[in-house]
Amino acid sequence: MTQQRDVWLSFTVNGEPVSAKDISPAITLLEYLRLSGRAGTKEGCGDGDCGACTVAIVGAGADGKPHYQAVNSCLIPLGAVAGRQVLTADGVTQCSIPKKPLVKEPVTFEQLHPVQAAMVETGGSQCGYCTPGFIMSLFAAYYDGTPDDLSVEGNLCRCTGYIPIRRAAQLVADATIQDQFSAQLGSAATELLPLAYTTQNNGHSERFYRPTQLSEVLDLLQQHPDATLVAGATDLGLEMSWHRQHYPVLISLEAIAELKQIQQTEDYVEIGAAVPLSHIEANLHGIFPSLDEMIHWFAARQVRNRATLGGNIGTASPIGDLPPVLLSLDATLKLAGPGGERTLPLANFFTGYRQTELQSSEVIVAVQIPRRPAPGTARRLAQSYKIGKRGTDDISIVAAAFVVDVDSSNTILHARLGYGGVAATPP
Repeated sequence: MTQQRDVWLSFTVNGEPVSAKDISPAITLLEYLRLSGRAGTKEGCGDGDCGACTVAIVGAGADGKPHYQAVNSCLIPLGAVAGRQVLTADGVTQCSIPKKPLVKEPVTFEQLHPVQAAMVETGGSQCGYCTPGFIMSLFAAYYDGTPDDLSVEGNLCRCTGYIPIRRAAQLVADATIQDQFSAQLGSAATELLPLAYTTQNNGHSERFYRPTQLSEVLDLLQQHPDATLVAGATDLGLEMSWHRQHYPVLISLEAIAELKQIQQTEDYVEIGAAVPLSHIEANLHGIFPSLDEMIHWFAARQVRNRATLGGNIGTASPIGDLPPVLLSLDATLKLAGPGGERTLPLANFFTGYRQTELQSSEVIVAVQIPRRPAPGTARRLAQSYKIGKRGTDDISIVAAAFVVDVDSSNTILHARLGYGGVAATPP
């Protein structure tokens, strides 16, 4: 895999095969769409907060089946969409997917997608700038059977107001779905193939690797000790789109099956480092209530469809939402390196501001969370809290999580407290 070099980044946009050559794998999908004339996808904030740039990609859902997933195109590096199907608001009318999608053809009301028609009927668009993002969030939720308020929690509208948009979601909530898009979804492939893409950009070499084995990741880290690991890219995408950071070598973890598994035993739950938060939200709901609560307030669905548990830990941000919860739950990390695997309590992982015990040749493989409370426990109390500038889709100012085990006489047997935003490391 590491010897072969790909010279194209190939994917589809609205059913049209696209092969991009001599282009930086680190530019965002949004940049590429607009540079290539697909201007229906809008740029609002550029940091994943407003949802104007929302598109849908086909990927494996929490149940392992193909799903349309709403994502922020401003945060996804182009290399990450290689081999994927991308849909934008320009390509979801009910007429057949055009052979020349850049040629504007008049579309009748009857040809609109049901989600688009519902927005028209309810007056859900005023200036129209945010509308493509709302359409794609509702489009993805439509095929999941969940067009509700949560499906548009990551989309902001500054002029229309949300009541007509919510009405549009209600209009399509109970629809019987059988169309070209559901048919395409049924036959879609979600397996990501290996990729080793190299190009020159402004005189600098740029590489994007997507291995399929953990051993290949470790080999690549030996060859490129300064490489940056990327999974969901929600944090990295912000660095690239907003801060214009340059990353000569990116190694994607998205195709490593070992990092995308959730295993449950009587004693613990093990979550792969590259499991998206939306999968954790769906598959582990009710097992760790404090984790449920924090994930619910973690950004918005577009971000949770991409963001991973390992990424939120590995960035070592002192205001990361999930480390306080995991610290309170006595989580342990599984790390892999050239010498094999080792385990490390999360409490010992953070060493300073954005500094960790992770060696440059190592990878976070999984997070283990014990399920059993302290011996003699009659009741476990667990809660998490987050304060930000707004209720949803915002970073923490301060986050906290608490776990307390008490016996039948309410004597405390075990207590763990985790905080974020009060020191250089999550204490």
